Amino acid sequence: ALDHPSHSAMVPQGFGAGVGRIGKINEQGNWFRGGAEQMLFFSWLYGVEHDKYKPRIPAGASQQDLIRISRFYDLAPENPPIDMAEALNHLPIQDILKNINGKNEIFDKMIRRKPNDEAWFNGGIYHDNMEIGVPSFWFASWYDVSITPNLALFNHVRNNSKDASIRDNQYLVIAPTLHCGYTRATENTIVGERSVGDARLNYKEQIYAWFDLLLKGEQNDFKEKTPRIQYYTMGSNKWQASDTWPPENAKLTSYYLNSNGKSNSLFGDGSLTTTKANSDNSDSFTYDPMNPVPSYGGNVCCTGNAIKGGAFDQYQMETRNDILVYTSDILKEGVEISGFIESTLYVSSDAKDTDFTIKLIDVYPDGKAYNLDETIQRVRYREGYDKEVFMEKDKVYKLDLT
Repeated sequence: ALDHPSHSAMVPQGFGAGVGRIGKINEQGNWFRGGAEQMLFFSWLYGVEHDKYKPRIPAGASQQDLIRISRFYDLAPENPPIDMAEALNHLPIQDILKNINGKNEIFDKMIRRKPNDEAWFNGGIYHDNMEIGVPSFWFASWYDVSITPNLALFNHVRNNSKDASIRDNQYLVIAPTLHCGYTRATENTIVGERSVGDARLNYKEQIYAWFDLLLKGEQNDFKEKTPRIQYYTMGSNKWQASDTWPPENAKLTSYYLNSNGKSNSLFGDGSLTTTKANSDNSDSFTYDPMNPVPSYGGNVCCTGNAIKGGAFDQYQMETRNDILVYTSDILKEGVEISGFIESTLYVSSDAKDTDFTIKLIDVYPDGKAYNLDETIQRVRYREGYDKEVFMEKDKVYKLDLT
């Protein structure tokens, strides 16, 4: 369908579950991030995958029997309600659905796959060695689970499609909402706990004009009125336009992690500066698998009551001693961050493998600390997702997070 002559145009929305690999981003349809499994599909599959066994109405039942049965019985499949937050505490991960008596067939197969498993490449999701021959009006969200592969795919299509008319017919909207929450924006849009202002946009008008142009051949003013990329800047709370992503006027700025070796928690001495440290101090923490750092807000989808997505005050998280906190000086003026964020850590561990996570936090004058972006990287995949390279004790490894 991605290159079918009858497929004239499309409007993909919250489309990360269809993106497998784009360059160094290898999420395989949101199953992974940085090589670590994202757990949204455990709760999603619990709700949509139903048992093959079901009650059957006897052959030859009369119309009167059918009416009577429909009044007495609800034969629609419905799984019992589950506390997903409690369910997530189960180990091993591959038995989570089995532990809550869910249907486990699909999850069990997929949780055993690695990022480079051939099954990911046998259809169903897009990889960067495939062609997209369809004009597309893409919709993404800052707090959707799939924001990174979404933006990477948009750029990939614009830069690599064989047909110039396809490359030129790619448009993008990035809203400050949760997964597929575009039309739920209001004059005071709340995402998690944070107000991001009036984030409304004339979505329907733009989509109808797009389809009228591409499907009906109407010579309307869509291209004259619609910027190539429309993105919402949180903080200043305004829609902006650009012809590229990152925006053409964006400047790359490097920040460095500094400390005197005690950056543990908000009360430590970690700082974020634009100059390199003069010392080789290192920071350390103890990871307790029986008391892991939980997710709190962020790029989340489809996890039931386990995790709410969006921006939340991270104060309670930053008081933990197993979180390293690096804070800049108070900003003298507003700073806009638009584009891809890349981070490099130099790490060592007495474990053969572990996961490192990083968050970008916006601290308000009143002390509230709202999460803007986040990512994770499983160390064994630091050299690529086609091989596993484990750590050795007392050795230092470079770890790139995108």
